[in-house]
Amino acid sequence: MMNFPSSPDAATDSSLILSSQNQGWRNLLVEQFREPPGEGNCHHSHEHTICLALDTRPIRMLQIREGKTYTGLYAKGDLSITPAQMPLFACWDGEDHHLKIRLTSHFIQQIAREALGMDSDRLELLPQARIRDPHIEAIGLMLLAELQQGNTANTLYVESLANVLAVHLIRQHTTDRPQPVMYEGGLPQRQLLQVLDYIDAHLQQEIKLTDLASLVGMSEFHFGRQFKQGLGTTPHQYLLQQRIERAKQLLKQSDRSISDIALTCGFNSHSHLSKQFRQLTGTTPKAYRLNS
Repeated sequence: MMNFPSSPDAATDSSLILSSQNQGWRNLLVEQFREPPGEGNCHHSHEHTICLALDTRPIRMLQIREGKTYTGLYAKGDLSITPAQMPLFACWDGEDHHLKIRLTSHFIQQIAREALGMDSDRLELLPQARIRDPHIEAIGLMLLAELQQGNTANTLYVESLANVLAVHLIRQHTTDRPQPVMYEGGLPQRQLLQVLDYIDAHLQQEIKLTDLASLVGMSEFHFGRQFKQGLGTTPHQYLLQQRIERAKQLLKQSDRSISDIALTCGFNSHSHLSKQFRQLTGTTPKAYRLNS
């Protein structure tokens, strides 16, 4: 897992609202900031940076990259992209509420090679200022929602989002815009059963997308696509369904506490199980047990 040291020019702790620093998320760091009017420098040697504006009230911002100056009003949904090793200076005249996503350059290169068949040594991310990209905005807001929930059990979901984000960046915001290598027909039955057996045997543990993909010797991106093509659901959704089904069995067949059942099924708390259980079944674990 890539560690993300704090930048010496990063915003002060008082402006940092939330961070995924201790969430165990691989290959990306997601942070939410609310900063007063001011200025600052940003320079990350090994991470590409996406900044997504969150405030509905526009603010005027000036940015300088590689001697080029960009000025304009940033409103909710506007974003900027700064490639690794590229210094950025910015100043703004109002309160700046934004989401910062840092993706390791190693991860982007890996996705380019494994998912898109590209020569990663020639990969060049384009700097962008005050653009709109609905796909990046949607993924950013989903990552923010996970960050706000503080849910450490959804690693598979976060890794899937990271993969989709990386592929989109490579397709839309690099000097070369490749067509992906397509796999037809979903996972072969033997490989699919191997993955499903692994999930069933490890429900109590944290299951990562890379664990599942490595079982069948595929990139995470292509594995996710083929898994969904074969089963009609994503790996994260399938895992959640299986954990709920295991919880149902234990609720009916044992008198163990709901908190104990939650941990046994891979949820991090009683409340986490209850929330997911209600979303999938329309009832609570307690009510389900009473009516079984």
